[in-house]
Amino acid sequence: MMQFRVDLAVAADDAAIRGLYRSQPMPGRISVAFEREPDFSLGCRVTGEECQIVVARTSTGGEIAAVACRSARRLYVNGSEQRLGYLGQLRIDERFRGRWLVSRGFALLKQLHETDPLLSYLVSIVDGNHEATGVLVRNRRKMFPAFHPVVDFCTLAISVRGYRPAIHSDVNISSANANLLGEVAAFLRSSGARRQFFPVWTEERLRGLTALGLRIEDLRIARRNREIIGVVGLWDQSAYKQTVVHGYSGWMKAAAPIYNLTAPWLGRATLPRPGEKLRSAYAAFLCVANDDEKVFAPLLRELYNLTRFRGFDYLLVGLDTRDPLLPVARDYAHVAYPSRLYLAEWPDGGHVHERLDRRPAYVDIATL
Repeated sequence: MMQFRVDLAVAADDAAIRGLYRSQPMPGRISVAFEREPDFSLGCRVTGEECQIVVARTSTGGEIAAVACRSARRLYVNGSEQRLGYLGQLRIDERFRGRWLVSRGFALLKQLHETDPLLSYLVSIVDGNHEATGVLVRNRRKMFPAFHPVVDFCTLAISVRGYRPAIHSDVNISSANANLLGEVAAFLRSSGARRQFFPVWTEERLRGLTALGLRIEDLRIARRNREIIGVVGLWDQSAYKQTVVHGYSGWMKAAAPIYNLTAPWLGRATLPRPGEKLRSAYAAFLCVANDDEKVFAPLLRELYNLTRFRGFDYLLVGLDTRDPLLPVARDYAHVAYPSRLYLAEWPDGGHVHERLDRRPAYVDIATL
């Protein structure tokens, strides 16, 4: 019987972890693999201020059989700053599935939790990933945390093709610069607190993201009477995170070739063929005062045209299905990726899922 040991990853594990990611696509109508070239740890750094990578190895030979990431981040919960965790990046080599690897992994995660307790952990599961839902939610084992569904989330891959005219309004939109980051961070904190799980951004943290692909000039600021009323940014993470399409299933398998034939005539980007990378960038830091659609619409249009200028085919926008801004994004041609967010809590956790009020959530998909 094969034995495994579970511990924290070291630098020498990086190549094997990246190989595991390449070989294990995520299921769904569009099967994709999330590659992490050339350094897996870079993709983990965006998930929070602190990050720990957990790996399972075969006892004989030390082959990497599974990987997961635990990170901590400061988020707003019911308008107050809280330190929550995030569990993600879970991959298991299909050769070793069903061998108690997940249980062994959660045993180590529980030890890390006891050393550094967090109130709760955000977890995202894509619709169609029945294996993950079955193992973690429906048939979870006693040593697992309890997974509580809290948000239905929708990520839109907006097709970017031709230039679209700016939307005229009384809103002035401009690019950010280094001197404005303090003002931008203050707005994100004040208005972002109206969303569950909105990140607590500071000027220092925003500056730090420039080492992870963020261009400060790709932040767009909306003002009315010189006051900031909206912010959104384009974040290119392709230098260390890549999405590769492995294939299509169900109705998408039949529709993809037809769609690609008609897409150029409709002014839309074609769907990647199996084996191709998705040329995409994230709409990040999305925050609009008072959920004003008349502010979000011109902001999103600016970001759409910037995405085209930067040479991407898709702009990724993620919003709570209850978010009043979602219909504005849905007006663009897109492919939707539904998912569900859970709060995972061990018995000594903060029971955060029981205390949530009804305000919409916002989880920056660039940090998942």
